[in-house]
Amino acid sequence: MRAVMFDPGQMTARLQLERPVETADGQGGAAVSFEPVCLVWACIEPLGEIREERAGAELVTVTHRIWLRFRTGLAAGMRLRKGERIFAIRSLRDPDEGGRYLVCLCEEDGR
Repeated sequence: MRAVMFDPGQMTARLQLERPVETADGQGGAAVSFEPVCLVWACIEPLGEIREERAGAELVTVTHRIWLRFRTGLAAGMRLRKGERIFAIRSLRDPDEGGRYLVCLCEEDGR
């Protein structure tokens, strides 16, 4: 496979990686919260938006491609935070299987 040409100098966004934590709610279910894992440098690329109407309100979901240095333990369902902005990780891949970078496809709620 061919090496991906990516300039790591583009990783100028400092993001907090967070993982989900389930806490029993006492009624057989669980409440999900997120706890910090670490800070990472990343490159955020906006891709597009999805507009939909639910219960009479327009919802906008903005999609992003976020590049990170390769790390183990990252999975769909985790999220990245930049201040008040939250990027939910929907999928991730190693673009050239070289163990240098991860590309995360993320959704940001743009209400």
